[in-house]
Amino acid sequence: MRLIPVLDILSGRAVHAVGGDRAHYRPLQSILHDGSDPIVIAGAFRDVLGLRDLYLADLDAIAGSPPAFDMYRSIAGLGLSIWVDAGLRSAEFVPALLDANVATIVAGLETLRGPGDLAGIVERAGPSRVLFSLDLRDGAPLGDWGTSDPVEVARLAVNAGVRRILVLDLARVGTHRGLQTGAIFDAIRRQYPHVELAVGGGVRGVEDLQRLAERGIASVLVASAIHRGRIGREECRKIVGENGETG
Repeated sequence: MRLIPVLDILSGRAVHAVGGDRAHYRPLQSILHDGSDPIVIAGAFRDVLGLRDLYLADLDAIAGSPPAFDMYRSIAGLGLSIWVDAGLRSAEFVPALLDANVATIVAGLETLRGPGDLAGIVERAGPSRVLFSLDLRDGAPLGDWGTSDPVEVARLAVNAGVRRILVLDLARVGTHRGLQTGAIFDAIRRQYPHVELAVGGGVRGVEDLQRLAERGIASVLVASAIHRGRIGREECRKIVGENGETG
């Protein structure tokens, strides 16, 4: 299992995401760095914690602004494998994201117009480079794909060519309330055992990570638990092996 630290970036600064209420996000306060410079914090994920992957949510792009390609390129230049949600609505920006050394292009339910646009992204980037984010709020899918069943949304994504799915409940992000999407990712895993699953939103500490590893989750997104010191250097050493996988 991979441990994926998260950076939420707004107006060029790292911010503390809580509950998906973006209008009230404030500059990030982290034990890793006394400022909110995303490039410095990204370097600390690598140097202090020994992590090699990074999930970057470009909140400006998700809201409709152009993606911050130069920032992606700078962070990738640190030697990190970056996963980027740039608010894709179609395949338009896929070539530029690949050119910016984005390792994993995140295509989120929140901004995608439908399965057809998702299929176009998968076709241009390839299924190994695309992660479909099943964006939820309290278990209910965001966006309008004609169904309120998250497992049915996952079926539509798989039919569009997706082979990697992130189950992300925005209402849980930054709240330390724990994940509440177990039934959803268990159902997806049963129906689509070939799909690589990642989860995020509400991880409290090492115990949550251990339980997710036991359930066969491939990757876990973590932010606040790292920035507040609940998951630190020693915990990462125990969880993450030489290849960035749990021991």
